[in-house]
Amino acid sequence: MDSARKGVVRDALGIAIASGAYAISFGAISTTAGLSVLQTCALSVLMFTGASQFALVGIVGAGGSVWAGAATAALLGSRNALYGLRLSSILDRSGLKRLLAAHFVIDETTAMAIARESPAESRFAFWATGVALAELIPRELLLWL
Repeated sequence: MDSARKGVVRDALGIAIASGAYAISFGAISTTAGLSVLQTCALSVLMFTGASQFALVGIVGAGGSVWAGAATAALLGSRNALYGLRLSSILDRSGLKRLLAAHFVIDETTAMAIARESPAESRFAFWATGVALAELIPRELLLWL
C-alpha cells in the first residue's frame, strides 16, 4: 500500500475512533430518553448520520412524539442529498454499489473524499472512511451495552 493510501486509512480510522466516542454517548442518551437497547442499535445501523440520531432521541426524550423526532431527523439528514450530488461524479457507481454508497454519504465520508486530489484517491478515501465508521461505531456502541 502506498503512502497516500496509508494516510487515508490512518485518517479514516482516526475519524472512526473519534466517532466511536459519540456513539457511546448516543447509546447512553438514547436509552435514557426511553428507547430500548434494540431500538438504539437499530437506529445506529439504519440511520447512519449522527446528527439525525441525536435529534430524534433529543425530541423523544423531551416528550415529543416519535413522528416529530423522525421528521426533524429526516430534515437534518436531507443535507446528505446535496453531498450525494457532489459525490456522484467522484464515485461513478451504479446499481447495488450506488445503493451501498448512498448509505455511506455523510459529513465524514464527504470531507475525506473531496479533500483528495485524484478521483481514485477520493473513491478510496470515501470507502475507507465509510467502512471504518460502519465497522467501528456499532462495536463501540455494543461495548457500552
